[in-house]
Amino acid sequence: MSTLKFDEGRLMQVLVAPIVSEKATMVAEKSNAVTFKVLQNATKPEIKAAVELMFKVEVKGVSVVNTKGKTKRFGKTMGRRDNVRKAYVLLKEGQELNLSGEAA
Repeated sequence: MSTLKFDEGRLMQVLVAPIVSEKATMVAEKSNAVTFKVLQNATKPEIKAAVELMFKVEVKGVSVVNTKGKTKRFGKTMGRRDNVRKAYVLLKEGQELNLSGEAA
């Protein structure tokens, strides 16, 4: 897959935010994977192309998880959190992606 098939403006919007949590950090250390929050309608090839374009790394594979939003109370009214689509991006051997902002 190459980035030529996709619109570059769309690829810049596919990745919403990196997910920095305890679970995401454990996955990153264990299997050289990085976790991102992505658009609801993003496809695996789009996510792969977006990561390769923005971070200049080689991607081995992409796994996607759809998490349903929880129903919560906000005072008297019932509310609902948004649904979230997470992408676990596996990087090839020797590739590294530093999201913490500290220089190595």
